[in-house]
Amino acid sequence: MKHFTSVHDLDSLDEALKLAAELKKDPYKYQSLGKNKTLLLVFFNSSLRTRLSTQKAGLNLGMNVIVFDINEGGWKLETELGVIMDSDKPEHIREAVPVIGRYCDIIGVRSFAKYESKEDDYEEKIIQQFIDYAGVPVVSMEAATRHPLQSFADHLTIEEFKTKEKPKVVLTWAPHPRALPQAVPNSFVEWIRETDYELVVTHPEGYELAPEFMGDLKPEYDQMKAFEGADFIYAKSWASYKDYGKVLSKDRNWTVSDRQMAVTNNAKFMHCLPVRRNMVVSDSVIDSENSVVVPEAENRLFSAQAVIKLLLDEINK
Repeated sequence: MKHFTSVHDLDSLDEALKLAAELKKDPYKYQSLGKNKTLLLVFFNSSLRTRLSTQKAGLNLGMNVIVFDINEGGWKLETELGVIMDSDKPEHIREAVPVIGRYCDIIGVRSFAKYESKEDDYEEKIIQQFIDYAGVPVVSMEAATRHPLQSFADHLTIEEFKTKEKPKVVLTWAPHPRALPQAVPNSFVEWIRETDYELVVTHPEGYELAPEFMGDLKPEYDQMKAFEGADFIYAKSWASYKDYGKVLSKDRNWTVSDRQMAVTNNAKFMHCLPVRRNMVVSDSVIDSENSVVVPEAENRLFSAQAVIKLLLDEINK
């Protein structure tokens, strides 16, 4: 594996899951693997779980870790070629990225969709330039269209809590006051489609995800019907893909509450966090014994550690 930006970068999903489970049992098993290696984490956007879990993952593997908030501690970066740089951006990404690459062995990058251009976001212009110019392996810590470390942790969580071989997993849209990227739902659908789980995606009309992620999967517009018999409920807000970046609805009837959970098969509740209580999910659901959001967040450490370990294996060959 040269870089990690999606599930398709893994040589074997099953083996990656086994590695993550192994690391969860013994986080320091490969502590000597990263000796004298540096992990540099570049954040264009805010983070809590991604920052802490990926930093800890590198430390568990014996790496030196540098965390860089590029918009707070660095120069503003121009990302387009051919522009006259007479604005407030004194440095170009074309020079910044190769320099960053000289200081480390692996780079993690977190850069959200800007919602200025669907084409730019879905071409993944930021993370792709890191891949093109850094000269070292790049890990996506959430990009414009995917959040693979989160989805890896989600998959690990389902494997841990499932009570039958092929659980029914429901991804449900939920209302939110702001326009949020499609990265988490895109990535979640992409990963779960690689399994033999039953996957249902439910949302109001107008919130259909990009065809490249949905494939032949058809959305269910009736949330209550989607929830029937579900084993896992994954709630997430996202803005429209068709009317790109727009909030088309704030319908609180889609807030996950006891009403919807009552028709499930005693389903586990999942969310990537942070979550807006009583907007996305009711207090009663997220505080219930069936909420697995904290174990799910804990698994962010082991998904990140598995990915970094696989990249170190390649570097150390």
